Amino acid sequence: MDTFNHIKTLITIILGLSITHLLKGVAKFIQHPHRDKPYWLHLAWVFYIFMLLVHFWWWEYRLTHVQHWSFTSYFFIIFFIMTFYSLCALLFPDDIKDYKGYEDYFFSRKKWFFAILAFSYLLDIGDTLIKGQDYFNSLSIEYPIRNAVHIILCLLAIQINNRIFNGTLVILFILYELSYILRLFDTV
Repeated sequence: MDTFNHIKTLITIILGLSITHLLKGVAKFIQHPHRDKPYWLHLAWVFYIFMLLVHFWWWEYRLTHVQHWSFTSYFFIIFFIMTFYSLCALLFPDDIKDYKGYEDYFFSRKKWFFAILAFSYLLDIGDTLIKGQDYFNSLSIEYPIRNAVHIILCLLAIQINNRIFNGTLVILFILYELSYILRLFDTV
């Protein structure tokens, strides 16, 4: 087994668990339609994180070009992926009995959610640099601006409790992410 295949095994496991966690959470709404009412903003963030997970899986294909691996790089990638699992676990906790529903739950935990999401954009830069400086440069100035703006917006979202702001934010994040994926990564 070559180095990348060995490394991608754990990447695949953690990403698979993350996607499973989201799918299982959404399935609860179908399995128990009267237990916990879905909240559109919460589900929009679920969709956004699902897109990020799928995008990340695709994005990590570029790790095949890394010639020299160190434990530090490997650990960094695994730690980065763990932030995505943490986001999934925050979106769908084991139970929400202490809350009035997913709207109440989401807004009570949004500081954690947006802090981890902002941190993931910071880690994303390190992940991209592992793929090489040439690869980083190939992404143009849009890439660091994208990450900086996402971090700033997440930090604002920690402070702002306005539902219109949060709804607009998730819609903008989804639209931008779709655009970014289609423009930059529609092929391998």
